[in-house]
Amino acid sequence: MEFGLDTFGDVTVGADGKRLPYAQVIRDVVEQAVLAERVGVDAIGVGEHHRDDFAVSAPEVVLAAIAGRTSTIKLGTAVTVLSSDDPVRVFERFATLDAVSHGRAEITLGRGSFTESFPLFGYELRDYEKLFSEKLDLMAKLLDEAPVTWEGTVRAALDKQEVYPKTESGRISAWVGVGGSPESVVRAARYRLPLVLAVIGGDPVRFAPYVELYHRALSELGAEPLPVAVHAPGFVAETDREAADTLWPHLRVMRDRIGRERGWPPLTRTSFNADITEGALHAGSPETVAQKIARTVRALGITRFDLKYSNGTLPHDAMMRSIELYGTEVIPRVRALLAN
Repeated sequence: MEFGLDTFGDVTVGADGKRLPYAQVIRDVVEQAVLAERVGVDAIGVGEHHRDDFAVSAPEVVLAAIAGRTSTIKLGTAVTVLSSDDPVRVFERFATLDAVSHGRAEITLGRGSFTESFPLFGYELRDYEKLFSEKLDLMAKLLDEAPVTWEGTVRAALDKQEVYPKTESGRISAWVGVGGSPESVVRAARYRLPLVLAVIGGDPVRFAPYVELYHRALSELGAEPLPVAVHAPGFVAETDREAADTLWPHLRVMRDRIGRERGWPPLTRTSFNADITEGALHAGSPETVAQKIARTVRALGITRFDLKYSNGTLPHDAMMRSIELYGTEVIPRVRALLAN
């Protein structure tokens, strides 16, 4: 069982309540990852976004900075928006990260839950499905690190093309991130890629059919079983009350901002509390969070849990304390619960 942390580099506020510069947020992300390794966290995932409320648009650069300050923690993405990127360049960048980190690079390939990168890089949203499908097909070939022959409609064809640098291990660890589409689950199985389920709403137990579908698809394809991970939001504080009271105003800022774009109603304290007790939000004291993570692990049979610890404008100091508690108290407690 592995335990990770994910961040989108959410633009945060300082002690005075004022928004921090992007540069400071990015430097804070590096410090958060350094602390994560120190307290025993297995992996750090940095998301890719191209919008005002998130500071990280080039996660592999941030991960390279983290690589220079750490030695064991795995360095991944949450996610790499493959649809609006070029698979060859993705491979080259992460093979380079793999080299400077001594084999610690990971990629989680996904479509992303935001669409700003499509017009930014000249793609049409009407090609949403085709872009991801074709580029994942090419990426799966690139991961084999052999000469690539490929033809599609979204980029130039390749004919026995070598791509460099090659990795020392012969393969970068790559996952496919999905939000609950059965077709996406089956596609991950078809390419023999491990699965990350983004559990960002509702009871995590409701995702059990997707895990079962994934394992069944692998079996029918004659493939060996592969890992399944969960990415879910959360926050750890000394007590349940402190966690809820600290998180609430900052998470509400993010949810209401996105909600205005997508037509959601404003977040209420009642629905926020329900998300902690019954939904996807793994927030509370170390014991409460450990119990909920253990329940998620047992229900879904996963081998990795990634806590998305950045939530809206939540200050850096609060996230650092959450990371410390996650590593020193939550993870050992979850391991004990699972062992029992």
